Amino acid sequence: MIIDGSEKSLRKFLSDLPPVDQVGAEARAAMLATRSIKTSSKAWAIDMAISMVDLTTLEGADTPGKVKSLCAKAVRPDPSDLTVPSVGAICVYNDMVNIARTELDRIGGKSLPVAAVATAFPSGRASLAVKKIDTQDAIDAGANEIDMVIDRGAFLSGRIYDVFEEIRVIKEICGKKAHLKVILETGELVTYDNVRKASYLAMIAGADFIKTSTGKVAPAATAPVVLVMLEAVRDYFTLTGEKIGVKPAGGIRTTKDAIKQLVLVKETAGEQWLTPELFRIGASALLNDLLMQRMKLRTGHYASANYVTVD
Repeated sequence: MIIDGSEKSLRKFLSDLPPVDQVGAEARAAMLATRSIKTSSKAWAIDMAISMVDLTTLEGADTPGKVKSLCAKAVRPDPSDLTVPSVGAICVYNDMVNIARTELDRIGGKSLPVAAVATAFPSGRASLAVKKIDTQDAIDAGANEIDMVIDRGAFLSGRIYDVFEEIRVIKEICGKKAHLKVILETGELVTYDNVRKASYLAMIAGADFIKTSTGKVAPAATAPVVLVMLEAVRDYFTLTGEKIGVKPAGGIRTTKDAIKQLVLVKETAGEQWLTPELFRIGASALLNDLLMQRMKLRTGHYASANYVTVD
């Protein structure tokens, strides 16, 4: 055990974490971003990135038809090429979970998880009672994954044990029915030290994944932030033997962006994390670019934007 469950032991553990070397983290992230990947390695990276995409629609204007179309794209990203892997998951609001689950099951996507954003997404401003109902509602509708957002106001005002308890309770509701992905909203945490502390806080409380952002706040999944989170899961594994996943979300729109993320994973956490079970990318527009780049490698020419469906 890292802590004994008490607020005192949690505070001591987090206060004893070494500070993040800001200059060093930014320099290393910038250096890794210059890595060049060619031909067969690039083809492998594109397919790996596709399999890691949490294909997402989180808009007030979402309709059942849009979600069903997204499900079809998730299962068969390119209907003309059955060698393209399915994505990692579909990510929607609670009221669309049952529609997504039913449609995926109908079209051969039974193994694809449905992730639901819960706990008063994206603000996190609600009582624990409401967050519990929100989470249970998503699971009852068929969600296999819960993307929970933390209360950043509580964290930043020093009420870390309140945040810890909320995560612990939501994880208890998830049980074995759903994986819990804890969204830190790193753009509002201000410092890399806070990102590291929030990462450990979430992992100790029971997170299966730590996620950068809701995608509604900028900056989101910056390379140095993802680096700090990957270092946290790597070091947590050394301490506990538990592997926790990482999900960057927000601002990852191109194949180049996605490959940079994979390089960060390999060089920081290690090759063990290069799997959809431990690394996901929250995105909507990214998949189209991955498909177009994949066709370029296969045929030697770029497809028209009309080649891929518009999300």
